[in-house]
Amino acid sequence: MSYSEDRALKALAAISDPLKPSDIIAAGRLASMNMTDGVLQAVLQIPPPEAEKFFPIREAAQHALEAVEGVSKARVVLSAHKPGPQIGGKKRGNPHQPRRPEGVQGDGEVKRIIAISSAKGGVGKSTLSANLAVALARSGLRVGLLDADIHGPSLPMLFGTTGQQARAISVGARKIIVPIEAQGVKTMSIGYLTPDDSPIVWRGPLVQGAISRMLWDVDWGELDLLLIDMPPGTGDAQLGLAQDIKPGGAVIISTPQDLALLDARKGVAMFRKVDIPVLGLIENMAVFTCPDCGTQHHIFGTDGAQRDAKALEIDYLGATPLHMSIRESGDSGVPVAAVEGNITDIFETLAKRVYEKALATPQRE
Repeated sequence: MSYSEDRALKALAAISDPLKPSDIIAAGRLASMNMTDGVLQAVLQIPPPEAEKFFPIREAAQHALEAVEGVSKARVVLSAHKPGPQIGGKKRGNPHQPRRPEGVQGDGEVKRIIAISSAKGGVGKSTLSANLAVALARSGLRVGLLDADIHGPSLPMLFGTTGQQARAISVGARKIIVPIEAQGVKTMSIGYLTPDDSPIVWRGPLVQGAISRMLWDVDWGELDLLLIDMPPGTGDAQLGLAQDIKPGGAVIISTPQDLALLDARKGVAMFRKVDIPVLGLIENMAVFTCPDCGTQHHIFGTDGAQRDAKALEIDYLGATPLHMSIRESGDSGVPVAAVEGNITDIFETLAKRVYEKALATPQRE
């Protein structure tokens, strides 16, 4: 039997709402429901302070929908935003409405925002983001870097600012957070807002909201370019960030390894789905040169990123090597791009290419 939207709605109507004396359909929780290639995705609208009460509701809803005939897989998302109704693929209104605070906007004087993404952890995206930011600042630009990885913030270590706490100032009726400046870059991370190394155990909507607020509630001042070091993956947090913040473009980071490139392709597809142009791909850890004999070794493969960039019809922006100084600089808290040398020249060239691509994107109003 083929999929029936009515049966799906009835399945959800059997689930009680934790806050109201009714089911989740009657309570108005269903914001959207769409079937694509056998996968049924439903979005439930919830109040952020009550998120934990809805975690079991999400699981129950997913199991209920997967039991519906014609559904091969179900995906249920909890959203703290207020989308317009969207049932059966018929869009009515904006499906993802940003919830900016009233009053002064911390990003009001940021000219351009570029997302740095890998869609996969462990490919050196954060290290590369930090060095790109420093290289851009050394060229005379006003640069900011937002660490959007709530669960694994690495920016404080990369910039030697671990243990520092951001302070807040009053601007009109609002409290605005002052970013921490290091190596000429204005930086912000959840690590500056938590008192110790305790893990952040938030889920979807809370993470998504925290990332957006670190843009809106931070006094970035006048910036030519703000880089966002995106969290790995292509899930709720990444899609929400892309839709809330709407960067002018995205740069994809990958190693030459096929496994990393597989996720890089998913990242490209995600940005294209939300109409954010992909400015190009940077190949990280492309080659290792033996310090004793000078022989080059392509540890993660050869030319894979160049081939993928061509197949995906995006620009190949260049490559960085697998080099001891890059690792050492990350551990010491001084990005290698801040120190004169051959590696610095590589990052300066990449930074110039990224900024040239960024200039082709519209300036924020």
